[in-house]
Amino acid sequence: MNPARKASLRLTLIRHGETEWSLSGQHTGRTDIALTARGEDGARALEPCLRGIAFARVLTSPRARAQRTAVLAGLGAAAEIEPDLAEWDYGDYEGLRSADIHKERPGWNIFRDGCPHGETPAEVADRADRLLARLRAEGGEIALFTHGHFGRVLAARWIGAPVIMGERFTLGVASLSVLGFEPSHPETSTVVLWNFDPSNEPGSARCK
Repeated sequence: MNPARKASLRLTLIRHGETEWSLSGQHTGRTDIALTARGEDGARALEPCLRGIAFARVLTSPRARAQRTAVLAGLGAAAEIEPDLAEWDYGDYEGLRSADIHKERPGWNIFRDGCPHGETPAEVADRADRLLARLRAEGGEIALFTHGHFGRVLAARWIGAPVIMGERFTLGVASLSVLGFEPSHPETSTVVLWNFDPSNEPGSARCK
């Protein structure tokens, strides 16, 4: 692939706003759950950050919480549903907290162990790789509205790291991250910005 073509790709990764389950720490994969009032406020705070970017495409997870975040962030009209942006399928662990799982399975780590009757780390990596391959072929500025665990895997796979590296990427609700390329080495994919939450920034540091 032409390095100049690759370098034109820039991914703005947005995690959906707060929900009752993200607040409680419950694993939320297939369950469709609404944003809280604070989650809606957090999504609105993203709008000034995204307003001036001429996105070639806006893609969102099929889940309502991601789609609603896209709407409140000002990109709902352009958003297309992308099934590969869905959250990790937690299988039997859907709705459980990590503390609950560790009572039955001490030392469990989703990035290493996956979920029974849900997705394995290899399956999630394959999904992320498939999506990234398509986006690299397209190029351009692309916005992605997605989820916590899948967003962390996406970042790890973007830089060529194994899924387990996802445990090192904290990703808060209603946060904004950017995946791009090193300007002087356009073949090198990088994390340009990570886990920026404009709602937690003082006024002078927020997006204008």
